[in-house]
Amino acid sequence: MWGGQLAAPHLLRRTDLHDLASTLSLVSRLVVIALVFAVIAAGCSSASPVEGVEPPTPITSDEMQTLLQESTEPIVLNVWASWCTPCRSEAPLLSKAASQFKDDVRFVGLDVRDTPNGAAAFIAEFFPDAPIEHYADPSGAIPTDLGGNRGVPLTFFYRPGGELSYLHFGVIDERTLVLQIDELVNG
Repeated sequence: MWGGQLAAPHLLRRTDLHDLASTLSLVSRLVVIALVFAVIAAGCSSASPVEGVEPPTPITSDEMQTLLQESTEPIVLNVWASWCTPCRSEAPLLSKAASQFKDDVRFVGLDVRDTPNGAAAFIAEFFPDAPIEHYADPSGAIPTDLGGNRGVPLTFFYRPGGELSYLHFGVIDERTLVLQIDELVNG
């Protein structure tokens, strides 16, 4: 508008229309992404108790050290959280391995920085019948105390007596898991 006159709509430049379309497309994608995250967050932070599944037992760093040192079996210690998407992708593999190697290796799950209900829902979904002992570390300090970091997932492999054999950062694949279990059992 200049001097009281409106610009004719047909005089809009083609680039202006393209910019407007790009902006609207970006905004709609951001809205969809925000909705997806809201749905995931709502599912991970269930306020109601999970029927038939107890939340993991809280454990201190000293208690975890004792558990590792006193074990007469090798231990696969997996650090996870219900809000961790990569943890969800590796959970079925760990569940299967725990069932397959239950006579040779002790599987321990350590839930970090999570809610009791979120953890119980994760266990119900991914480990309903898996022979895995689950513990909770609300502060997330134990993995760091064991030589890892605050990231999840982490998988520690311990020889009997608590000697660390291997530490895997991030999502573990089947090949690495089986090789490390073989090393614990036969190495």
